[in-house]
Amino acid sequence: MRIALLEDDPSQSDLVRFWLAGAGHVCHAFDRSREFMRALARDSFDLLVLDWELPDVNGDAVLAWVRANGHDSVPVLFTTARDREEDIVAALRAGADDYLIKPLRRHELLARIDALVRRAGRAASPGTGIKVAEFSIDLERRVITRNGARIDLTQKDFDLAAFLFRNVGNLVSRGHILETVWGRSPDLNTRTVDTHVSRLRTKLGLLPENGWRLSAIYQHGYRLERLNAEETATTPAADGAPAPRAPRNR
Repeated sequence: MRIALLEDDPSQSDLVRFWLAGAGHVCHAFDRSREFMRALARDSFDLLVLDWELPDVNGDAVLAWVRANGHDSVPVLFTTARDREEDIVAALRAGADDYLIKPLRRHELLARIDALVRRAGRAASPGTGIKVAEFSIDLERRVITRNGARIDLTQKDFDLAAFLFRNVGNLVSRGHILETVWGRSPDLNTRTVDTHVSRLRTKLGLLPENGWRLSAIYQHGYRLERLNAEETATTPAADGAPAPRAPRNR
């Protein structure tokens, strides 16, 4: 999973990053809230881990910003030394999905993260499948079918399709796609992503006339959406055109 960590204590941040990397996660760490929020404005993550006490903007205010700015579907794990019941309740009511009291313990942290990601439907379990409308994705056999008919895809096209269907309705950045599908740094050329998305749109028929829209969001990334009947009838197909509305998560 691609995780964003907001923690101003360098030793704590290094330790959590070490634990997450050992569990196979990719962690992007931030020590200032404003830097963290700037990153979220242009990038996407599978899960957020937020400290409460921070030098510029406290974690509860950051959490409010996250939920108010189109990231309502991203799981948030709050971490803090505060252990009063009223603090825990306040964090959960403000939009946190779970809460851990410091000092953090490795196995508990990883178990909570796995549970949150699984609950959000973002976990990549090779023994299960994904079913979205007419598409069925067999993650074990690496096969995609549409209305029962198999669609031939390259390995990378399959990985990209599985990632997009796992995130239907969510805006995902090119950097997020590169790291998850290609295992590459988001600093590399993203034209690879654009080329594969365009090819996948054609191969899978992800077009408005078929009830789907796979849109490029200018300076952000992509969003795969299932259209309702009215949108299907009125939305023109567009390959790579910027979406006409602001980015959002569902």
